[in-house]
Amino acid sequence: MTELHYLSLAELSRKIRIKEVTPQEVIERHLQRIESLQPTLNVFAHVDVAGAKRQAQAAGEAILRGDAIGPLHGIPLTVKSCIDVAGWPCAAGSLLRKDYRPSDDAVLVQRLRAAGAILLGNTTTPEFLMAYETSNRLTGKTSNPWNAEFSSGGSSGGEAAAIASGCSAGGVGSDGGGSIRVPAHFCGICGLKPTPGRIPSSGHYPASVSAFGWLGVVGPMARTVGDLKVLFKVLQGPDASDAMTVPVQSIEVKNGGNKFRIGILEGDALGRVTPETQMAVRQAAQLLAYAGFELEPFRLNNLERVLELWWFFFGTVIGGLFQGEIRGREELLSPVFRDYLEAARPEGSPAMSMLQFVSMCAARDRERERILQAMSDMPILLAPVSAGPAFRHGAGGYQVKDGYRESMRHSQWLNLVGFPGVNIPMTKTPEGLPVGVQLIGRPHEEALLLAVAESLELARGHWQASSLL
Repeated sequence: MTELHYLSLAELSRKIRIKEVTPQEVIERHLQRIESLQPTLNVFAHVDVAGAKRQAQAAGEAILRGDAIGPLHGIPLTVKSCIDVAGWPCAAGSLLRKDYRPSDDAVLVQRLRAAGAILLGNTTTPEFLMAYETSNRLTGKTSNPWNAEFSSGGSSGGEAAAIASGCSAGGVGSDGGGSIRVPAHFCGICGLKPTPGRIPSSGHYPASVSAFGWLGVVGPMARTVGDLKVLFKVLQGPDASDAMTVPVQSIEVKNGGNKFRIGILEGDALGRVTPETQMAVRQAAQLLAYAGFELEPFRLNNLERVLELWWFFFGTVIGGLFQGEIRGREELLSPVFRDYLEAARPEGSPAMSMLQFVSMCAARDRERERILQAMSDMPILLAPVSAGPAFRHGAGGYQVKDGYRESMRHSQWLNLVGFPGVNIPMTKTPEGLPVGVQLIGRPHEEALLLAVAESLELARGHWQASSLL
């Protein structure tokens, strides 16, 4: 029988509703799990033990009274430590923000609470979220539940590791270049990067409600696609505090809808992947074919330009926006963030002009239009998440051979054009590290994307936890 801390959201909710377990028991089990694993994995920036127990008591009393309850009633969740939770430290991995405690919950946190969720704490990130490894000078490094000598990924690395290790039943991360999908892939869970505007990003740092709201988004992370669907339904919807949000009607699609063609993404700019990664994509393609989909190669020829544009905004522009905040406090910065800044704005690089910025925005829109046209009769693509599985602590970087800009290309281009993508764990390397695949959809077609992902997950079989924990 599956242990309590590894049950799905639906199963946990069912057990709580029929009084097979109490919210108090559920929360106590997860707090014990945190106490046991935090010294090894270091996934939490903050744990609210007293608050979680208080909420669990209230949730249990509501069940006994027969009150109407929400879809996440009594469910223990976490959020990335760059998302505002009233009274909690929200440092985004930086000594520069170590004293910041928001006075209000982010809108997405309000929605989780309204659905009955109990927030256990917030999870670690690299400094200012700008790396694919979770390590900073404030909380240290976060380890992979499958092997503590390896990274959990970034920037939602703490969130991915907390969920994979059973410290949390699910949660919320954010993604500006793969920061949900890559850690989910490294840690063997699922993660959805939605279309910009589907979930409010207000209360997230760095701000995603500005002109760059299309680049970075918030999204759900969980152990199964079914759990992603539950969280996405709670989180989605417009909000006045985020001008990027749109009133898109939620559509339920079951079993992938009518079977159709799925493209296996190809492109010279994407580079080479490890044999295990290639095998995972082949296995996923085979399982989808068995499920009734038609798989065929799908080539995007101009991804080199798309990736150049992504780095212009993610590196050159955003790197410049940090300058005012860090000026005079450079000695407090972590090595991983210094690596980003040096790559984004090399010493002696010319200042960016307004004409250059506007031209790049126009180029981004042209590339998005071109890819939308190419996918007009190919609604779903299958691809790797990154070039390989998790790397050892300290082995990544922006300025090393085969570093982030080379190894994470399969994920980065989606952020430039604003497409949704979801990671599904598939296989493991001979060393036991998870390998996931990515399904990519067209904007605002998350329902179809998640339905196909669920078909693939069903064909793959039950989710497996790390045998080391």
